Formats: sequence, structure tokens, C-alpha cells
Amino acid sequence: MRQFVILGGGYGGTAVVHGLFKGHIPSDVQIILVDRMPFQSLKTEYYALAAGTASDHELRVPFPNYSGLIIRYGEVSSLDLEKRRILFQEGDPLEYDQLVIALGCTDNYHSISGAREFSCSIQSFSSCRETYMRLNNARPYSKINIIGGGLSGVEVAAELRESRPDLNIAIVDRGSRLLSAFPPKVSGYVSKWFHEHEVETLSHISINALEPGAIKHENGEIMSDVTVWTAGIRPAAIVEALDVAKDRQGRVLLNEYYQIPDHPEVFVCGDCASLPFSPSAQAAEGQGYQIGLIAAYLWRNEQPRLQPIKLKGTLGSLGKKAGFGLMGRAQVTGRVPRLLKSGVLWMSKHHIG
Repeated sequence: MRQFVILGGGYGGTAVVHGLFKGHIPSDVQIILVDRMPFQSLKTEYYALAAGTASDHELRVPFPNYSGLIIRYGEVSSLDLEKRRILFQEGDPLEYDQLVIALGCTDNYHSISGAREFSCSIQSFSSCRETYMRLNNARPYSKINIIGGGLSGVEVAAELRESRPDLNIAIVDRGSRLLSAFPPKVSGYVSKWFHEHEVETLSHISINALEPGAIKHENGEIMSDVTVWTAGIRPAAIVEALDVAKDRQGRVLLNEYYQIPDHPEVFVCGDCASLPFSPSAQAAEGQGYQIGLIAAYLWRNEQPRLQPIKLKGTLGSLGKKAGFGLMGRAQVTGRVPRLLKSGVLWMSKHHIG
């Protein structure tokens, strides 16, 4: 049997599974999904888990249940592209004939001293649980600092304000305004919301180091009881260790069919892939479905025919009643984008889309 292995059961990996099983899988091909957890977790909602407004159970989605799909659980330690095998921290290696790497991302600490040691993360289910404990065990009037004014930082700060109105919350960012990737109108709406809800926004802060209880920057320091890091992402460490061509962000350079040029049996999907758009769950899902189609074409010895991935937009939440986003060229703020995001979440839980 030829083994087609999907490494990672996130948005991209599960989309590959759905794409494969919607088509015809040759009788001599075995599909194997590998993940360290026994469920898919909705990473776009990790901010709510960390803030305490969503439960662990709410963010779990069962893996696809297809006849013929094998699911293996384990913590991957490394990949051997030459020998075509996956090595685990425990257990026997897994060999593959074709592989999809969909391992997602981790925090980018930008070589800032103490950032990893003295901040909380929301990049994994386990780290979110730890961050939840730190934030929700904080004493009243504690000073909470969110490092990074992008989408994740904004959502964490807003959700935490709703969860813990007693805390002193600030967003610390090196840029001139929140949500620099969004138009000024959207950024202005979000800044106004934070002002009205007594969340401080600190701009033009270049952090030099983190220490216990303090954030050091070029003009002084900011006292902090709990610091949450949302200041950028980088590919998973296993991908960073691969000796293949990468872009400046460390993402793997691919051909038009999302394959590593020197290893065409290996596809890369999602946050680890060098794509013409920013990493997102939506992009990973779109690419994942296409990889499923590409595999089917290749099994039939046909040249793949693909349509460009079309992203529908980006939505963010400000607590449970307000939101913001971009839908095509339209800028949306208020209750409507929050309702839309709730609908997208429902669809993700039910594998619709």
C-alpha cells in the first residue's frame, strides 16, 4: 500500500482529508492523519479560551470520520525527507510515499530577551490553558499587557475586558496604530471601542526585553503582572529545521502545486507554506482542498487544473456584541461582522464551507 500521510489536523490538514475523500482514492492508497491531539481545535477562537469566555470543550471538533481514514496520535520530533519517514518522540517512525506538512505556526519572539520565558502564549491548546489560568487567577486590578496590536492581540484584549472588567488591560505595540494591516477607518473604530471600554493602547513601543513583572523598552519600563505575547508568528520548529528553500519569514518555497521542488512527493499547507497572501485559517482551508484535488489528478497521471484561491475576507471580534472586518473591499464594523464571525465559527464546527 502507498501511504499518503497528512501531518497536522488543523484547518489545512482536515481540509486535505475532506478534499481527498470527496474524490476517488485508488485502492492501493492508504490515507493517514497524524496529530498530537485527539481532535481538531479551532485556533481562531483561542483568544476566547485564554480570556475565559469559551470552554475547552467548545473549541474541539471531532476529526473527519471517513471509512478508510487512519488516525495516528503522536508528537512528531523530526522529518527525514531523504528516507521519507516521520520520527516521533515516542513510538516507531512512520514511512510515507506522499506527505502533506500542515503543522501550523508558533510564536515569533524576534530574539527579544526573556520574551519566551516571561510571557504567555495563545499558539497551542495547552499554552492557552496555561494562559487562561494566569489571566483568570490574576488579582483584581492586576496589570495585564498584551504585546502586539494585530488581530490576535485585539481579540484577546477585548474578550478579556468582557471577562474581567476589574483588570487594568493595555495593548503594547511598536506601530503607530492598532491593526496596521486594516484600513485606518477600521483601526479607528477599534481604538474608539477600547477607549470606551477602558483598555489602554500604547503605540511606538519597541521592546528590548521581558523580565519578571516588567517590560523593558527603549524609553523605560512597563510594569506587568501578566504579559500575553501576540507579536507575530513563525513556522513550526520542525519545518524550520528542514533543509529546503524558504522565504524571509521562514516559510517553505513551493511550486505551483504546493510541492517542495526537490521533493515533489511532499506538499506544504497553511502557515508553513510561502503563499501570496497572509497566513490564515481561511487560506489554509482553501489550499488544503486544492491539495486534495491535486493528489487526485496526480494519481490519474493528469495535469492538475486549479482555480485561484479566493479569500472571502477577514473578521475580528470585540467581545460578544461588536466586531470589525474586511469583506472584499467593504469595511464593516459593529454588530454585523460579529454575527458573521459567529456564523463562520458554526460552519467550522460542522465542517461546512
